[in-house]
Amino acid sequence: SEKNRSKRRFEHDLCVPRGRALGYPRGAMKVHLIDGTYELFRAHFGAPSSTSPSGQEVGATKGLVRSMASLLRKPEVTHIAFAFDTTIESFRNDLFDGYKTGEGMEPLLFAQFELAERAARALGMKTWSMKEFEADDGLATGAVRYAADPRVEQVLICSPDKDLCQVVKGSSIVTCDRMRERIYDHDGVVEKFGVEPESISDYLGLVGDKADGIPGLARWGAKSTAIVLSHYKSIENIPDDETTWPMKVRGATSLAKVLREEREQAMLYKKLATLRLDVPIEESLDDICWHGADTEALSALCEELGMTPPRLA
Repeated sequence: SEKNRSKRRFEHDLCVPRGRALGYPRGAMKVHLIDGTYELFRAHFGAPSSTSPSGQEVGATKGLVRSMASLLRKPEVTHIAFAFDTTIESFRNDLFDGYKTGEGMEPLLFAQFELAERAARALGMKTWSMKEFEADDGLATGAVRYAADPRVEQVLICSPDKDLCQVVKGSSIVTCDRMRERIYDHDGVVEKFGVEPESISDYLGLVGDKADGIPGLARWGAKSTAIVLSHYKSIENIPDDETTWPMKVRGATSLAKVLREEREQAMLYKKLATLRLDVPIEESLDDICWHGADTEALSALCEELGMTPPRLA
């Protein structure tokens, strides 16, 4: 309503966290952490092509601006941060030559990375530019940190990436697939993958993750991996001798043989899939409170993009 929109603008004009301004009770705040790299890719493949007045392709950046503006208009979005892969490569490339790189990325998309980060900052979102680490590491670090604050009811990690499910905790840390409008809490992760959140890195180590260049082990498919890990929880706990396995798994003999021969590789793949929780993020919970856009920067950016500044209230 207009009354609520006016109230929201007033709270932003105070330039104090809305939680403190309104006296958030314990466990009443929702924190939104955005996978900016995914959002840019989604906009690139989902939004129409568009060129700026200077002739640069900017369709993905425009799509990202509109998508983020739509999110920021929601009254429950009070605390928000945006993580972005400034470079595609990370420390994981030093661990495994086959890990994902920026090779083959469309130049028209790559050229918009810097624009996308500027857009996030102009919209007033705290933006984490990842170089040594990946955006997912930043999101995981932030989720665990902010969820520990008693004012926070829920942290929503807005990304469909499977690896982020490993930090899901009950309903206090969840992943949110904005495109499919699906939220995965603890039970949702178990329903989707057949394993607990804490076993997701083991699951990806065995099954693999093509998006990240993790090949996984031969014969270890999603179903058999879920059955084994639902009992043993981690790769380290799976015995070499399949005759000691208490569960029935199709092709157990072959699975055990592959694991015996490639356990070291499986542990490497698990390490690649394990998110870091020690990214040096400086912002406190109060620091990521959204106070509105930087109107001057947003106006200048939209002029550069050739678009009308989006409505934020």
